Amino acid sequence: MKTTLFIKKNYTLSLLLFFIFSGSDTIEKNSPAKISDVVKKEKKDISTPAEKKNIQKWNVDAAAAQIKFKVEGPFGTVDGSLGGLKSTIYFDKDTLASSSIRASTEAKSISTGIKLRNNDLQKEKYFNSDKYPLLSFQSDKIQKSGTGYQAIGDLTIKGVTKKIEIPFSFSEKGNTGVFKGSFSIQRQDYGIGTQGGFIGNTVSIVLEVPVTK
Repeated sequence: MKTTLFIKKNYTLSLLLFFIFSGSDTIEKNSPAKISDVVKKEKKDISTPAEKKNIQKWNVDAAAAQIKFKVEGPFGTVDGSLGGLKSTIYFDKDTLASSSIRASTEAKSISTGIKLRNNDLQKEKYFNSDKYPLLSFQSDKIQKSGTGYQAIGDLTIKGVTKKIEIPFSFSEKGNTGVFKGSFSIQRQDYGIGTQGGFIGNTVSIVLEVPVTK
């Protein structure tokens, strides 16, 4: 009887030791120190798809960039421009799936050649630039289109975001290049001005953006 009890006690002790030591690896793997190491490793990998694939980054020459627009006014076509362009461009014609364009310009930079009209466009009725200082674009996709390309993404004006398509071309020479594009928007979609009246709804926009590597 004593022998049987001794064997049972030793068997139980062996099982207990087995579970303790066999589980030590599991405990160590899930310890706070190990988990934090994993989190740190994941946090380090925050690069964009373009950066991961080493897509060429193009630096915009903001001073030479041109953003021009046209809209029908009460006395004919009104020509204007925007300045203060800030942009991050990753573009490779051979890796379009990982290319991207992000850009913004300042509403207060609008110039139509008439100071009184420029000031009027900053008011709440039009761009409300004190509340919404930036006009911005963020691409979702860049794809081939005919002899050029097409950037599809979100244009945000006056707090309103709409999906748009911007056809563009790109010419490269050495370490420099030029993006050229044109598109149109409906100003009333973005709450710019009132419906009807003497101002046309369609605003045509032309872009020319010189860049360097």
